[in-house]
Amino acid sequence: NNIIISLTVPLWFCLLLLYCIDKNSRQCHFEKDQSLCFLTENMLSVYSIDTRELRLSRAMVFAVEEINNSSKLLPGIRLGYQIHDSCASVVMAVHVAFQLSNGLDPVFYTGDNCSQSGTVMAVVGESGSTPSISMSRAIGPFNIPQVNIFTLTVNSTLPLVHFQADALAKLVKHFGWTWVGAVRSDSDYGNNGMASFLDAAHKEGICVEYSESFYRTHPRTRIQRVADVIRRSTAMVVVAFAASGDMRILLEELSREPSPPRQWIGSEAWVSDPEMLRFTLCTGAIGFGIQQSVIPGLRDFLLDLPPTKVANSPVLTEFWEHAFNCRLGKSEKAVVIC
Repeated sequence: NNIIISLTVPLWFCLLLLYCIDKNSRQCHFEKDQSLCFLTENMLSVYSIDTRELRLSRAMVFAVEEINNSSKLLPGIRLGYQIHDSCASVVMAVHVAFQLSNGLDPVFYTGDNCSQSGTVMAVVGESGSTPSISMSRAIGPFNIPQVNIFTLTVNSTLPLVHFQADALAKLVKHFGWTWVGAVRSDSDYGNNGMASFLDAAHKEGICVEYSESFYRTHPRTRIQRVADVIRRSTAMVVVAFAASGDMRILLEELSREPSPPRQWIGSEAWVSDPEMLRFTLCTGAIGFGIQQSVIPGLRDFLLDLPPTKVANSPVLTEFWEHAFNCRLGKSEKAVVIC
């Protein structure tokens, strides 16, 4: 018995969604030991890889391999997978959802006497709420179950977003901060999370000077306006319910013309992202993170990336070259060879 599951993650962060869905791009997916088939050479300059999402996708590969190699977990069943890159785009996520609902080519082979069609039996949603909600609406009528990881939907593996919003309001009240500003991602995650926070803040007697929304693909003038509101405000505490990709854009804009120090209160999506540590203006930010645990074997799996394995995967090659500032198997002048 062979079961295919599908995972959609925003491995590539892009500012121009038009390039994400360019007709010249190749389909992004991988199965078994193959990795992502990525984009054309002339498009790579508009993308930057999200190493956090890469770790998530590799963690799912590890989980699948652990299940397949165990005689106690799902005995008699072998899992296969496909991982699709959504480019943090709702359009790409829905496109993948329709591909899954239409069925896949018979590409899953066990090497034994059994060969099955690659029909997807379940989907792991995107880490963003809006893409995941859009995917569930597309595949729901086809009775394909979907489990989400970081989203605000009921079928998520994490607590619903209003629990975190309530906790953030209590955290602000605990420190005696009763005059705050608020910013959020203009998405299901940010809008629903901030609505819950504003309601909880009102009950706690906290006053909100402003509440601004933004999104990574908005014009820079929109991002500048939000940054100027923060700079001109009298509130020294800012509550941000935002995705890490959106928050990165806002912090980069604020860094161009630093404002007086602010105390940042963050939702888990960005406050626990190590990438945010490079922004000194949010030093001391506090919030709630997801409880960590030690998974035996996962660390070794993530670090097991010898050049021979990396060279067979375009996405791992991109990660390797970015991490070590070198090129694999290429000999361009003025470029260090790994």
